[in-house]
Amino acid sequence: MVLKKGKEEIIYLLNKAIEKFQQETGKEIVQNTNRKNYEGLSVALSHISNALPYTAQQLGHGHYSADPKGEKQAYPFRKYDITGGQIKDALMGLVAHPRQHMVDACYIYLYGVGRLAFEANPTDAFLIQQQNDGADKTDALSLYQENQLLRQQLGALQKTEAKQPAVKQSRLRWLAPAYMGLVALVGLCIYYYVQYSRVASEWHTIKTDFNLLPYRVTAAERQQLEGVWICYTGSPQARISDPNRFQKVVSNMVEIVYKDGYFLYNRFGASFNHSGYIQFESPGLLSIHSSVKNAQGVVESPRHSLMSFDSTGAYFSAISASWNFDVGSNNQIIGIREAYQKLGAGGQLEEVINSVENASCQCKIIRWRTPSGTVQTFYLKNIALETLQDSALSLLIDERSILPKNPSQKLLVDKAVK
Repeated sequence: MVLKKGKEEIIYLLNKAIEKFQQETGKEIVQNTNRKNYEGLSVALSHISNALPYTAQQLGHGHYSADPKGEKQAYPFRKYDITGGQIKDALMGLVAHPRQHMVDACYIYLYGVGRLAFEANPTDAFLIQQQNDGADKTDALSLYQENQLLRQQLGALQKTEAKQPAVKQSRLRWLAPAYMGLVALVGLCIYYYVQYSRVASEWHTIKTDFNLLPYRVTAAERQQLEGVWICYTGSPQARISDPNRFQKVVSNMVEIVYKDGYFLYNRFGASFNHSGYIQFESPGLLSIHSSVKNAQGVVESPRHSLMSFDSTGAYFSAISASWNFDVGSNNQIIGIREAYQKLGAGGQLEEVINSVENASCQCKIIRWRTPSGTVQTFYLKNIALETLQDSALSLLIDERSILPKNPSQKLLVDKAVK
């Protein structure tokens, strides 16, 4: 499966981006040759493109080298800035090979992933290259270009009429195709308006039926939730394959980022990683949905947690429908309490792989690059609960915090039978 590229791809992406920007901001973008009209969208896309050197693994796009002067420059002088003039030229079809960072920024803005990840799991059929594209190719998105061409034809026709008012036959020869073009253009506009209305209606139905984004997040709630967290879970305690599983606990690093009314949720565990989203159900009440990351892109071991911001201590408790993540048929659904603690806002989590340090600690290593420039390192592995320095965790994470799907005498090990 191959994606379209070049003019057809970027024109489609920019038109979709303009539509989304207008819906979200309420600001209209007049599509003409004035580059100033596109500056609002160009700033929004530049916010994404300048983060590309740090989001390849997370969002699935090609490698970008860091801008050595990025922190010292302001828009539009940074290495990956996108200007209104660049958007105008690409939208008008004047750019045969658009800048790759503009293409990736559009994919992330529209679909939440870069071009490589989108190509692996495309969600928009228009962007897929069809076999008959070369034989019967119609650029359904370049309505603006068709309109511009039509204006040029009409302008040339008016000049001809002024110079040769007596040549009526020549004028009629040009007017007929022009009016036919206008009729075709109006027909295309009506068609795409009907298509857009249908899609908007379908999205409203899905959003209502699935109870998506029922509550508008406040600035204070966003500030409280967004950032880097550490999550402690006792699921190793429920793994039959581990005979020494009594009161085992494992820490997970979690990165939470706000996006369009909800939050992206990326979780690094000792053995595998999760990804998903968080939405506010009501003031202070969160739903956390995630599943195990895999190369196939299928839903694996989905989990759902509920957490509220009513804790008075250092930890926020979440009640999760989760898994014990055991081997084969021993992988069972469990109910479990997890303890979340916020470490700070901003920065980025990076997984360290194929290093001597990995082999030495026999664990997963996560580095947190904080906004201040410092780096903190975390070592994720299953450990005994009593080895943790914070005694408050023992009140939250032990064999009593786990509920098996079916009553079982063998799944959980308590202190009496250890």
